[in-house]
Amino acid sequence: MRLGFMSFFVKAAVHALRRYPVINASIDGNDIVYHGYYDIGMAVASPRGLVVPIIRNADQLTLAAIEKRIADFGERAQEGKLGIEELTGGTFSISNGGVFGSMLSTPILIPPQSAILGVHATRDRPVAEDGQVVIRPINYLALSYDHRIIDGREAVLALVAIKEALEDPARILLDI
Repeated sequence: MRLGFMSFFVKAAVHALRRYPVINASIDGNDIVYHGYYDIGMAVASPRGLVVPIIRNADQLTLAAIEKRIADFGERAQEGKLGIEELTGGTFSISNGGVFGSMLSTPILIPPQSAILGVHATRDRPVAEDGQVVIRPINYLALSYDHRIIDGREAVLALVAIKEALEDPARILLDI
């Protein structure tokens, strides 16, 4: 099994969703529903466009198990063999435009979810470090969210929590 990056993004998202549960919530009529589980939608390409199958209970899966699910979803999406039950019921989604070369985009919400993370291509960029300009790999993330229930403060804090978890994978591996 090849370990890719997307399982880390899933685990980092779960890390942030635990800290900021409103990001994992949804609107049902006039009610805000806080989900006590983490069913993460993962956008994958199909011949007819992107589809978003759900990684159920992502918080309970290992990185390898998440990678296997993503690979399986990708293969079955290409064959048109994903069932409707696999495409419904997510609490949060991740879209990886970076696989297509995107450096920045605005991911579109998938109702009734209230937020979606956009992952973009990693590219070398000049950055200032200790007063010097150095080249470092940079990856831009975008979080789209429903302002009816999510304030900008919580959205930014959740995005920072994702970033910090990715920059320090021990947080993900040790679940701290």
